[in-house]
Amino acid sequence: MANTILFAILAAVIIGSAILCVTTKSIMRAATFLLFVLFGIAGIYFLLDYTFLGATQISVYAGGVTMIYIFAIQLVSKRTLQGLVERLKGSRVIYGAFLSLLGLALVVTVFLKNQFINKFADLADTEVSMKVIGESLVGADKYGYVLPFEFISLFLLACIIGGIVISRKE
Repeated sequence: MANTILFAILAAVIIGSAILCVTTKSIMRAATFLLFVLFGIAGIYFLLDYTFLGATQISVYAGGVTMIYIFAIQLVSKRTLQGLVERLKGSRVIYGAFLSLLGLALVVTVFLKNQFINKFADLADTEVSMKVIGESLVGADKYGYVLPFEFISLFLLACIIGGIVISRKE
């Protein structure tokens, strides 16, 4: 019962922070709300007893990625950010809602066509150990994720270098 209540609180924090992140006009507030979303997701990992994933979520995403965003915001000149006031236009909201519903319909169609729900219902009784998850994440075999992680780290490094080059005054 306590896990259900804690999950409901974390879900409310995540959904509320995500909505505030995309609707706020201040870019620093948006980065702060993004940080709350990432901490909430880490809380769900801890609630599921996936302490390694929760710690990784906090250190890599909440710590690293959010700091990259904040440094990028600070590197941009204040003159560039002062004139930015974006107003919601009705046509853009309708277009965004239409695209969101189209994406939801696509996901539901794929789930129903491939019968993912039945496959996951069969796997719900089996528990995957953290050793299997860890070996899958750092494995270099066919289903390992080491290579994508390395590409992502190189991509983030290129973004940081690009941000520094753009921010230089010379």
